[in-house]
Amino acid sequence: MINATSLGDPEFRADYGLKYAYVAGAMYKGIASKELVVAMGKAGHIAFLGTGGLDLDEVESSIRYIQSELSNAPGGSYGMNLLSNLEAPDQEERAVDLYLRYGIRCVEAAAFVRITSALVRYRVKGIRADPEMGAVPAQRVLAKVSRPEVASAFMQPPPDRVLRDLVASGGITAREAELAGFIPMADDVCVEADSGGHTDRGVAYALMPAMFALRDEMMARYRYGRRIRVGAAGGIGAPAAAAAAFVMGADFILTGSINQCTREARTSDSVKALLQQIDVQDTAYAPAGDMFELGAKVQVVRRGLFFPARANRLHELYMRHNSLDEVDPTTRRQIEHKYFKRSFEQVWEETRAYYAETNPRKLGEIERSPKQKMAAVFRWYFAHTTRLALDGIEDERFDYQIHCGPALGAFNRWVKGTDIEPWQNRRVAELAERLMRGTAELLTARFSAMNGGDAAIGRGIASAPLSRR
Repeated sequence: MINATSLGDPEFRADYGLKYAYVAGAMYKGIASKELVVAMGKAGHIAFLGTGGLDLDEVESSIRYIQSELSNAPGGSYGMNLLSNLEAPDQEERAVDLYLRYGIRCVEAAAFVRITSALVRYRVKGIRADPEMGAVPAQRVLAKVSRPEVASAFMQPPPDRVLRDLVASGGITAREAELAGFIPMADDVCVEADSGGHTDRGVAYALMPAMFALRDEMMARYRYGRRIRVGAAGGIGAPAAAAAAFVMGADFILTGSINQCTREARTSDSVKALLQQIDVQDTAYAPAGDMFELGAKVQVVRRGLFFPARANRLHELYMRHNSLDEVDPTTRRQIEHKYFKRSFEQVWEETRAYYAETNPRKLGEIERSPKQKMAAVFRWYFAHTTRLALDGIEDERFDYQIHCGPALGAFNRWVKGTDIEPWQNRRVAELAERLMRGTAELLTARFSAMNGGDAAIGRGIASAPLSRR
């Protein structure tokens, strides 16, 4: 008999003080809300606050709330999202300052393409010597990655160059830099396959074995005192998917899309009602607003929404033209009247005011380049459509930008006809419980069938109605 508490790596559960090897990942704009984080922590699970797109005052307020609510809770585990910001690295530095000041002991590092000074400082500050392992860090890092070269950077010790610069600037001590050679940049590497939001559209069945082999190579090369753990994310919305991840060897699983359709998620009721209805085929790829010029993609809901098609149209125009003046009058009218519901000039004035307050240097660059100005105006649509969804503006619901993967469609199918089919009955901690218990039941039946047990049970349990617990 396989139990939910036996799935994954026991050391992972012990390190984070968890009931299951299960994580609720961060979702930007606080969709993974402070309430969601607290609910998971009180139930013996862990979630990461979605700090992307929030100002530091709101992040600080959320930290205070979480720490107050979980201070006396058994386990009481929680973490913060730490996003890479190559365009404004000072924002990353200020986030690390805040986390260290409040004693945040674990972060989910996301969107990193290289190891930054701020991330190294967070990882290394307070590290201590250990006679058995060489060194023990004060802070844990769970890195979300989708490419082997990025995973490789997180599986190696902090770069010497970055350590030297931090010592020279007083960010860390020489002793901390010396001890950093005993540890990898991340305790845990979570492999994101075809997930909601930013995605490289990776295939889990190909990515996971490659990441395990890479982990083993790095462990042999650096002889760390503790094994780097590898988890799985993307497409996990039903027991069969979670079971596949654990059978492949995942030390833990991380869910995202399914959690934004819960009572605790910080998105609008209008969005949750829409999400409750989607199926596995109801997502599409669109340009990422924060990486618009690079053509990076996000996975979003497409059912009943115009956003994916309109966003791709804007990127197509950006690639074809060098300025807004080159856009033909008919297309311009369509964008202004149907997409933006205001003129290019009005959008630019709003955009200009934003940069004047937040990044004057960048504003100067944009004003000198018609191409950059066009990109800035088009990027406004991506921020606008996110706000529409978060606020639940019904009159403009067709333009909602909702990051989501097919995992939620799989989850909706799994819970159809049960008490948690309506989103109003979905609570994030209960989703974790049901998914992990369902996974254990499925694996028990599968292994029983393979060993000559009741094959009918093994075939049927994956599609059986969800038990009402």
